[in-house]
Amino acid sequence: MTLFLKNARLIDPEALTETKGNVVIDNGMIAAIGEMSAPADAEVIDCGGKCLAPGIVDLGVKIGEPGERHKESFRTAGLAAAAGGVTTVIARPDTLPAIDTPETLEFVTRRAAEAPVRILHMAALTKGREGREMTEIGFLRDTGAVAFTDCEAVTTSTKVLGRAMTYARSLGALVIGHPQEPGLSAGAAVTSGKFASLRGLPGVSPLAERMGFDRDMGLVEMTGVSYHADQVTCARTLPALERAKANGLDVTAGVSIHHLTLNEFDVGDYRTFFKMTPPLRSEEDRLAVTAAVESGLIDVICSMHTPADEESKRLPFEEAASGAVALETFLPAAMRLYHSGALSLPQLFRAMALNPAKRLGLPQGRLAEGAPADLVLFDPDAPFVLDRFTLHSKSKNTPFDGTRMEGKILATFVAGVQVYKNNTA
Repeated sequence: MTLFLKNARLIDPEALTETKGNVVIDNGMIAAIGEMSAPADAEVIDCGGKCLAPGIVDLGVKIGEPGERHKESFRTAGLAAAAGGVTTVIARPDTLPAIDTPETLEFVTRRAAEAPVRILHMAALTKGREGREMTEIGFLRDTGAVAFTDCEAVTTSTKVLGRAMTYARSLGALVIGHPQEPGLSAGAAVTSGKFASLRGLPGVSPLAERMGFDRDMGLVEMTGVSYHADQVTCARTLPALERAKANGLDVTAGVSIHHLTLNEFDVGDYRTFFKMTPPLRSEEDRLAVTAAVESGLIDVICSMHTPADEESKRLPFEEAASGAVALETFLPAAMRLYHSGALSLPQLFRAMALNPAKRLGLPQGRLAEGAPADLVLFDPDAPFVLDRFTLHSKSKNTPFDGTRMEGKILATFVAGVQVYKNNTA
């Protein structure tokens, strides 16, 4: 099947450009880009002058299988991803049980095959994500693990973490860390400060992130491992990140879309849909981190999609589960940064598609001849009011429920196959 997408506003995250043009897709790959006529046998799709960009590569999505299928299944996560313009999902290993053996990884790989989008898996760095004994990194890598992480379960033993990093370095494996000092952050529900005190909520200092990051950077310098910080959310961490990169360490960093578009005051009157890990930060931190994405200091924007059922969210704020679903709200939330002038569309897709793909050694994330035809067609200006009950995810825990948003996904393509079409746009 040959597809011809005409009259598109092409968003190129490599060249950081926006141009008008057409795209030819053949055998699942981008065959040509520019001002050309449709091939004789091609199916023509008129993009109507809307934006065509590489599909989002979402680094850090929680899916409930195995163990928590009632929160999210591969099928529902795949449908949500397709409806959100996410063409490659990088799934986290914080499942029940954790993805810490080749057998578990093989199971989730088979289950993920039913999804309409690409789903790749990270594996746990230590067995059970308990920080006591490293996993069989070599076997897991051979089975298909694209990176290794214990997610928010920070390894307290520096010796164990150092050994795991050394082994990962010998295999060329990527380690993803959660920069946080676990002793300081234990039991915290919000960022410490006046707001936390007024609400009577246990808080954690932003310096806990900086301290955790500094510890990890010492180990990265010692072992030479490739390292990615899953979320850098505080201004105080940015100088340390800049130094690490300047010193030649193989280090990249990400941030969630929620930390770029929300702040600590959104918690309001104990609204548990706004409880995140790490907690939402001050407006000053949000602005500093957004500027770091704009400059390229922070490489990746991710959704940190974390489904939670009603029972775990409808609790007092301190006891409620952390996290929010975000596969379908990722792109509309990112449009807030575009419409505010903070980031251009090419800059956004550099961080949402190109950089995560490059960090994992994937061919996706590019709008170029020879690249996989994983694409999203969207209208950045189309307004709508989000109703959480229309989301494809099993869990509906989104902080954007009832919010007026802009940015509708019109179509999603994976390997040149249209896996989503918005029939209401």
